[in-house]
Amino acid sequence: MEKVRLLIIGGGPAGYTAAIYASRAGLSPVLYEGPEPGGQLTTTTVVENYPGFAKGIDSISLTGAMHDQAAAMGADLRRGIVTRADLSGKPFRFEIDGTPAVEADAVIIATGAIAKYLGLPSEHKYRGMGVSACATCDGFFYRKKDVAVVGGGDTACEEATYLAGLCRKVYMIVRRDVFRASEAMQKRVFNTSNIEILWNCNTQEVLGDAGGVTGVRLQRKDGEVFDIAVDGFFLAIGHHPNSDLFKEWVETDGNGYIRTDGVSSHTNVEGVFAAGDVQDPHYRQAITAAASGCRAALDAEKYLKK
Repeated sequence: MEKVRLLIIGGGPAGYTAAIYASRAGLSPVLYEGPEPGGQLTTTTVVENYPGFAKGIDSISLTGAMHDQAAAMGADLRRGIVTRADLSGKPFRFEIDGTPAVEADAVIIATGAIAKYLGLPSEHKYRGMGVSACATCDGFFYRKKDVAVVGGGDTACEEATYLAGLCRKVYMIVRRDVFRASEAMQKRVFNTSNIEILWNCNTQEVLGDAGGVTGVRLQRKDGEVFDIAVDGFFLAIGHHPNSDLFKEWVETDGNGYIRTDGVSSHTNVEGVFAAGDVQDPHYRQAITAAASGCRAALDAEKYLKK
């Protein structure tokens, strides 16, 4: 079994940034990119809010540049999925693609999170063409246009009010006749004039053409089916952090996000660090993921040199 000083799990902004910093610190990191190299960022198109790119940058180009920079610094970047972890003792042990493969003195978990979708074929068809799970990432493209937000919790209310500041009109599609959101968030929605709430509605289909989303087909609880015309369809029904592999040893919150100590990346297991969306239920941005990858690498460096 191969022995490494630092193993990084996950090939998104957090993982690649951790690899850059760890390489510069002489830690010879090995990074397994997982099932989706580039992470959630690759599900969007143009990234306009990452510093340094005045005209924006294609998401694939951005994550590709991160990958190439980590490799140039000396990180060992590998395709492969960590399918089993044993954090019960040191060195930590891992299976890659079902085969025992790596032991590590320290590990950075940067496996990200997955946005929850409704599971509609049309939703998948128009992903990146009007279907999005991040209003902060993609709302800019829908200025002065009409959009829909699915969900009735705090996240949905926050996304809707954010989009309302950019868009002409925002429809909120809520499957019940009440919000699950806090009173404060509900008041923000009710006090925003260009948000229309569609109660007791379920999404049947995302409508579109070669240019992308053109509308949504809804069904009310009483059976009525009707369409609304929108240019963007935003999912705000939650995220699932990719932490299941580590829950036997690493503490998580009620939603599965890995708990870290204060502003650091330390988990409850000495030598195990977490970075990016797998431990961030609040911001979920490429820039914050990259920043937490930096913290994790610095924390791992101190731990290994100690």
